[in-house]
Amino acid sequence: MKLLSTTLLLFFCTFGLAQTNPEWRSWNQPVEPFRIAGNVYYVGANEITSFLITSPKGHILLDGGFAETAPQIRDNIQKLGFKLSDVKYLLNSQAHFDHAAGLALLKQWTGAKFVVSQGDSAQIAAGGKGDFAWGDKYQYTPVKADRIITDGQTVQVGDAVMTAHLTPGHTKGCTTWTTQTKENGKSLNVVFVCSTSAPGYQLVRNSSYPGIVEDFRNTFSKLRTLPCDILLGSHGSFFDLNKKRARLAAHEDRNPFVNPSEYQAYLDHSREAFEEQLKQQLSKSR
Repeated sequence: MKLLSTTLLLFFCTFGLAQTNPEWRSWNQPVEPFRIAGNVYYVGANEITSFLITSPKGHILLDGGFAETAPQIRDNIQKLGFKLSDVKYLLNSQAHFDHAAGLALLKQWTGAKFVVSQGDSAQIAAGGKGDFAWGDKYQYTPVKADRIITDGQTVQVGDAVMTAHLTPGHTKGCTTWTTQTKENGKSLNVVFVCSTSAPGYQLVRNSSYPGIVEDFRNTFSKLRTLPCDILLGSHGSFFDLNKKRARLAAHEDRNPFVNPSEYQAYLDHSREAFEEQLKQQLSKSR
């Protein structure tokens, strides 16, 4: 009973924190779930994303959103006709509370095994405490990993396979996931980018994360090597989610999510923004 009370308290505290912030509230508007391509489905909110990768033997769910996104994700999975009990693995891209605060509820509802990188596992197990940028400001219900994933390892259920690529910087354990799916007989490479942004981060002489610049630059180099036909990510704005889902609903002849040139353009823009942020901080530190 004490454990349940603590869990409920943390849930409602996190819920209230997200709900009272107008920007975060605008990120968490419900949308109807839909199939992106092949066995990849969208089950998240309008900006805070969550993806279901399905197979006849069970499914994989990526990211849990805010605490109040979790009921949307649960309902969206069921709206698509899938059973919560068939979700066998729950994956995470990053330890920030807009992607991890809903994990505890989703794990409880599905019974899925939780898989996360070593770099983010301690922070999620601590309920968001110890963030190198935000400290203990954004807390949520802790979740302990059932499995620690390392670079290049896979999570598989039936013919649904997700591969982990460690891309630190945004968080110390930021994980970009990839999969292959088939659409109209064609094999497509799907990349779920963790994040390449450094929102308000101290990049110069950061004692909490001394290697942050090197990690970001290595991440950009690694992401360049990933083949990508469909760009997805932890925020809908990374890949124009809302425009594309409207076009998909309009039954355009071409699937708007399939765009091989978009990925490299996204990386170009992201790296330019990062280097400009670093340049400005370096000029101020002289």
